[in-house]
Amino acid sequence: MGRSVCTGRDWGVLGTSPRRGELWVRGRREHRSTGLDVAESPLEAPARSPLAASVAGGRVAPTPKMMENKVFMSFTFYSTILILKMYVVAIVTGQVRLRKKAFANPEDALRNGGLQYYREDPDVERCRRAHRNDMENIFPFLFLGAIYSLLDPSPTVARIHFFIFCVGRIIHTIAYLLQLKAPMRSVAYSVAQLPCFSMALQILLATTPYW
Repeated sequence: MGRSVCTGRDWGVLGTSPRRGELWVRGRREHRSTGLDVAESPLEAPARSPLAASVAGGRVAPTPKMMENKVFMSFTFYSTILILKMYVVAIVTGQVRLRKKAFANPEDALRNGGLQYYREDPDVERCRRAHRNDMENIFPFLFLGAIYSLLDPSPTVARIHFFIFCVGRIIHTIAYLLQLKAPMRSVAYSVAQLPCFSMALQILLATTPYW
């Protein structure tokens, strides 16, 4: 099948001193019947993102390796729940302070009635202890869980570890704030420690050859 070739003389026939965009459009029309691909005009083609380029080429865009780790994604889910729980406890603490008028700073007391409210309150202190206990336990879990996720454990076993810790900490907070009968809080605390000890032991076993 014959193919037409657009030469320099052809451009001259199309017009005197054509603009760049017009030159490309006319050249595309001349080549359309040949079935040849014509390069996109620099003025017309938008800058393509790596994702669009990979899709256009029939390839799937690469994803970060960490996001392909099912264990790490499960760890991220439960960690986010625990962080949100800590925010809730902080908000509850602030609300109890306002309700009981027990402020930790004199300027806050002056703003809300006077220096007589610059004082401690048992209910506020209970909320603070619950929040402090969260920090003492959830922060180590974030470290252990992140390292544990890199050891390529069984996704099911890892999910059980994260689930037990998350539920244990939630029950612990509820028991602390609502003053539930002992030993509810202690049992929840102890159960939540089991997956942490398990993850720490597995990390030590995996890293011992490198000490």
